[in-house]
Amino acid sequence: MIGSIRREVRIRRPAADVWALAGDPARLHEWFPGIVDTKVDGTTRVITLASGVAMPEEILVNDRTQRRFQYRITAPLFTHHRGTLDVIDLGDGTCLAVYATDADPRAMALVISAAAGRGLEALRRRFESPEGTES
Repeated sequence: MIGSIRREVRIRRPAADVWALAGDPARLHEWFPGIVDTKVDGTTRVITLASGVAMPEEILVNDRTQRRFQYRITAPLFTHHRGTLDVIDLGDGTCLAVYATDADPRAMALVISAAAGRGLEALRRRFESPEGTES
């Protein structure tokens, strides 16, 4: 059985600003805690964790119009994985960043979801802090 979890955070910045960072598959390490490097070659992305472990992924969707990024982890640790990041314009100069994970084994959905929650909070802080570097 597949585990499915979703996390979301409202960010007080326009969706286009947040998407410029969060939707760029090569910049994940700039905002997602525990990831120290990101390499993209076509539809393949390899993230390197702080532990030094390299995790291969396949990019499934990178839709700038819908502001949706979807990928799957291809490491043998997973029977199934699909991660989705949506950045939704709320029409008032803010946006909702939503990170969903489906995984088998189910326990891995919990692990990824916890990390995704920390990643979304880091993204929010980056854009909302007075010394934030994103413009």
